[in-house]
Amino acid sequence: MVKPALAYLDIVKVAAELSEVPVAAYLVSGEYAMVETAAAAGVIDRDAAIFEMLYALRRAGAQMICTYWAHEFARKIAR
Repeated sequence: MVKPALAYLDIVKVAAELSEVPVAAYLVSGEYAMVETAAAAGVIDRDAAIFEMLYALRRAGAQMICTYWAHEFARKIAR
């Protein structure tokens, strides 16, 4: 598991390339607070920021992403 994940996309990539087991990324606390605060202030598009962060982790090689947004995002992509 890579924590904090967003700041270490390069580490996620290397870990995924070298590991024989799934690599998990931990996207909570600081990253969550940053997005929620900026969205509440009207500075960013909340949904777009969340999608971009999760997609960046997946592109880097994370097979699992632990995040406070998991249920919300799962519902959105299931539509």
